[in-house]
Amino acid sequence: MAEEKAALVLSGKEVAQDVRNKLKEQVADLKKEFPEFAPGLAIVQVGAREDSNVYIRMKIRAAEEIGIRAQHIQFPRSITQSQLVQEVKKLNNDPNIHGMIVQMPLESDNEIDSDLVLDTISPDKDVDGLTTASAGKLSHGMLSGGFLPCTPNGCMELIRRSGAKIQGASAVVLGRSKIVGTPMAELLKWHHATVTTCHSRTADLEGTVRTADILVVGIGRPEFVKGSWVKPGAVVIDCGINAIPDATKKSGSRLVGDVAYAEASKVASVITPVPGGVGPMTVAMLMQNTVISAQKAAAQMRVHDWKIRYLPLEPLEKVPSDIEIARAQTPKDVAELADEIGLLPSEVDMYGKKKAKVSLSVLQRLASQQDGRYVVVAGITPTPLGEGKSTTTIGLAQALGAHLKKNVFACVRQPSQGPTFGIKGGAAGGGYSQVIPMDEFNLHLTGDIHAITAANNLLAAQIDARMFHESTQTDQALYNRLVPKLKTGREFSKIQLNRLKKLGIVETNPDKLTEEEITKFVRLNIDPSTITWQRVLDTNDRFLRKITIGQSPTEKDKTRECQFDISVASEIMAVLALTTSLADMRERLGKMVVASDTSGNPVTAEDLGASGALTVLMKDAIRPNLMQTLEGTPVFVHAGPFANIAHGNSSILADKIALKLVGSDGVVVTEAGFGADIGMEKFFNIKCRYSGLVPNAVVLVATVRALKMHGGGPTVSPGVPLPAAYTDENLELVEKGFSNLGKQIENGRLFGVPVVVAINAFASDTEAELGLIKKLALEAGASDAVICSHWAKGGSGAVQLAEAVAKASSQPSDFKFLYDLKLPIEDKIRTIAQKIYGADDVEIKPEAQEQINRYRKQGFNDLPICMAKTHLSLTSDPSLKGAPKGFTIPVRDVRASVGAGFLYPLIGTMSTMPGLPTRPCIYDIDLDLQTEEVLGLF
Repeated sequence: MAEEKAALVLSGKEVAQDVRNKLKEQVADLKKEFPEFAPGLAIVQVGAREDSNVYIRMKIRAAEEIGIRAQHIQFPRSITQSQLVQEVKKLNNDPNIHGMIVQMPLESDNEIDSDLVLDTISPDKDVDGLTTASAGKLSHGMLSGGFLPCTPNGCMELIRRSGAKIQGASAVVLGRSKIVGTPMAELLKWHHATVTTCHSRTADLEGTVRTADILVVGIGRPEFVKGSWVKPGAVVIDCGINAIPDATKKSGSRLVGDVAYAEASKVASVITPVPGGVGPMTVAMLMQNTVISAQKAAAQMRVHDWKIRYLPLEPLEKVPSDIEIARAQTPKDVAELADEIGLLPSEVDMYGKKKAKVSLSVLQRLASQQDGRYVVVAGITPTPLGEGKSTTTIGLAQALGAHLKKNVFACVRQPSQGPTFGIKGGAAGGGYSQVIPMDEFNLHLTGDIHAITAANNLLAAQIDARMFHESTQTDQALYNRLVPKLKTGREFSKIQLNRLKKLGIVETNPDKLTEEEITKFVRLNIDPSTITWQRVLDTNDRFLRKITIGQSPTEKDKTRECQFDISVASEIMAVLALTTSLADMRERLGKMVVASDTSGNPVTAEDLGASGALTVLMKDAIRPNLMQTLEGTPVFVHAGPFANIAHGNSSILADKIALKLVGSDGVVVTEAGFGADIGMEKFFNIKCRYSGLVPNAVVLVATVRALKMHGGGPTVSPGVPLPAAYTDENLELVEKGFSNLGKQIENGRLFGVPVVVAINAFASDTEAELGLIKKLALEAGASDAVICSHWAKGGSGAVQLAEAVAKASSQPSDFKFLYDLKLPIEDKIRTIAQKIYGADDVEIKPEAQEQINRYRKQGFNDLPICMAKTHLSLTSDPSLKGAPKGFTIPVRDVRASVGAGFLYPLIGTMSTMPGLPTRPCIYDIDLDLQTEEVLGLF
């Protein structure tokens, strides 16, 4: 009776439509959560074969119905294998493409290894499931780790819909192609069927096929399997599609499968038709794989708790040197760290094994992710030895991460070669709270400061070269050289078109400018006395503070006095730190004012034609550098040393990327340079204005040593043993010197942000001294004050600080700026001096007032202020400690960093080029010639 019963015809069209409907709902859910997000499928084709085009159109229609963006990327037959491989790699790196298929066959005039092209597809985007990696996973039963081949997966869905029991069934697969037969057999096997694979050389093929409870045929021969071959009640899945002659059809042919349908349908319990059976399921499964890939991509737009491997730390009672501690730890490969914190391989460029550049595209991927909490570490006015602010930043991050298990990022400034080889040594932290590898951190890192130096000096060279050429040539000669006549004709460059627009010249044909327009175009007429752009060098070199240039006879007496600044004081460093994108950096670099012309108008880098070249030099430097702490927590190292002569903060981009990566429950600990009166003030008034970020808490680092100095203790000098006043208990000095810490607590609270005092304990400190500081800090309005031992113990020594910071940063922020940008420049300077430093007033020297008047006239009044002031005192006199009263802040000079976005007053005798001391750190640094390891103290 079973043989006479007609089989259930399992329509692939109906099942595929059901699958597509469910996929449509899933895509709608994705778009609801991420409005700007849409799954993307790239279909790569070489040539224009019509049967391929039919399949491609079918896939595009299905994709559009579901809500998938399908791109048909067609390459000409002339494409070579290497070109095609490069194009596939580009699609691998495109975050908007979630699935990729290469339509076969490849119709190329050149020999192309199709397997090589397929295997170039990233396994994460192989939605056809045909790469070697996908096949390998399938052969090992890894059905959830990758993508299943579309046709076999579609067949499995049809078998499940048939109601057939797969487990324990006898399954026969006729055909062993890598697209259908072989993966089909693997799928059935891993679903617990007993599988036999048959092919053209199988003995007793008919008898073997007749044993099948489940029969899948994909042999490519029309109506090859007869009804007599089919076991009564079997489930028959026909994957074949063949054209045979049929005079009754308009086309002269009709499509049939590999199974003689009319016969088999009388024997089988379930059978798929041709066409309309497996074919629609193949496309449906392709769409399903694409949506799965998109869901994985969407999951990467949600930040979860990191599965991070923390590095064990076993501090010794007697703390070794920093370099010994760093060498004793084995850092993770940065690729492992990047994966742990949710970065994609396409977002990370390795610089060796321990540091990497991170792409700004992370911000786009995680745009919908809520930021974490934002904590800035500042300090009291330090001794020349430093009070461990960087060490506290790293120790706090280690405590939050390795001990409190929070997602945490430390964002620190890139060290300058000046202090590295000068007084301070390295800036990687110290003791058991460091960034590692410390030698790589403290030396060239990834070359960002070198890029700044190159860009800065290129612009400086262009200024003097342009003045020289203008002074030695006629207007027409200048014009002929600036806009030369070439074989292809004469045309303006993009930057020159920008200058024409600025000048109000609408004509863009170089041959049609009037003589007056040519003069306006070629003459910058720089007034040498107004040049504020200096050359830079990343070395402390006091003899470059004043130099004379142009002394060669070839410069024809065009000498002038100028100077070198240290590289990190360059406005380009500030642009790097304050920019928010590559386009923004290009605009800021172009806006940099280098001088005024003889009519008092500002002259910019764009006017000099240099902005594009500067951007090219800086295009890699804009990406933050990823490193790690001694305990394996992530660190961004990017931009911003020297809060005394610059704005002294790491980059906005590093902070923004870190805030997205840690997620809403995570914490970003960023560092501001020197005392809170300069680094923190600039963080709030400059950095937070341009970033739009709202800080949640301030950590103020203090030491017994610094308070004793502010209380009237003897002079503290690098390289000289501390006087007894600093190693013996002296509560009187501590209490008197608290005035400085009290003022810095007040400064933090002026901005409406809770302040946590981190008391960085030294071995010579007594419990009474530490306890006194804690008591006074709480009385002064600190939300908490915690004694820390992270230098000696690593993160475990800062757990209480981490808990206090977590508590303080969870409170609502009442953040506000110190001054209104619309105030006159003089009033903004006065506000900082009076409210932050405690001054009675400011004294603006005539030269500085002249510069202020010029900048106001040029339209720069509404920029924030970046005071260049000694870091060793709240006043302009480094010898005055504590919190003095009744003093005046002298402003001797004012510069405009228009591209960076601030005005730059120089206070007192503040120099922008430090000098080397009698005994610089170079005495302590050497190289082991056998191992090439850096020796000494950083």
